[in-house]
Amino acid sequence: MIKKLENKKDGSVMKAYIVKIEMKGSEPLVWRRIIMPAGATYRRLHDIIQDVTNFRGGYPNENYHLYAFVLSKENIRVTNDEDAYEGHKHFLKNKRFYKERLETIPDNLEEFERAYQESLKVVIRKPSGLKIDGYLERQGEILYEYDFGAGWQLVVRLEETVEDYPYGYPMLLDGEGTAPPEDVGGLEGFYEFLRIYHDESHPQHESTKVWATKMNFREYNKEWINYLLKSIKYKKKKKGA
Repeated sequence: MIKKLENKKDGSVMKAYIVKIEMKGSEPLVWRRIIMPAGATYRRLHDIIQDVTNFRGGYPNENYHLYAFVLSKENIRVTNDEDAYEGHKHFLKNKRFYKERLETIPDNLEEFERAYQESLKVVIRKPSGLKIDGYLERQGEILYEYDFGAGWQLVVRLEETVEDYPYGYPMLLDGEGTAPPEDVGGLEGFYEFLRIYHDESHPQHESTKVWATKMNFREYNKEWINYLLKSIKYKKKKKGA
């Protein structure tokens, strides 16, 4: 695939990453292989993940659910959860208060309070203000959590670094598996949805198809995904040497 891209070069190239995105727990595995220009913020990586699945919170849409990138090896959580951000700031500014509260809390609540304060120690960063490059290159993978109620988890793994990518937007190279629509109720609800969606004899088949259309559900379609990704132009081309 990279050789084909090289044939399209017009003298303007940039560094890029080839990453594989896998939906944890899916069976058969839902996965996408993406090439994306370096320099993306976590917000842009969120947009890409949303657009290669059937979720609805990617560019140019507004956030649909809360999400977080868990950078566990560096004790960082990158999220659009404002409550988590404010909670961490409050902890940093009021460490004495939290220490005294832990010392005076009833014994039956101490374990809960200690766990809560440990969670407040995790560094919270906003997704629009931090780029993925450093952590991705150092650690090789990033965990993405989406819709905390449904509990979607996807792993972004770095497979290859490309120095001469000619486009200013990401591109889907390969993938398998239809991704779940929004608000389907987690993996268990997704598999039940698929069973009804494909069973024309099921009494809820027609209503399920209507609902799926309202949720912008599509079965895996590489061409459609690349159409969406082309709008994510987060970096201008650089002139080649």
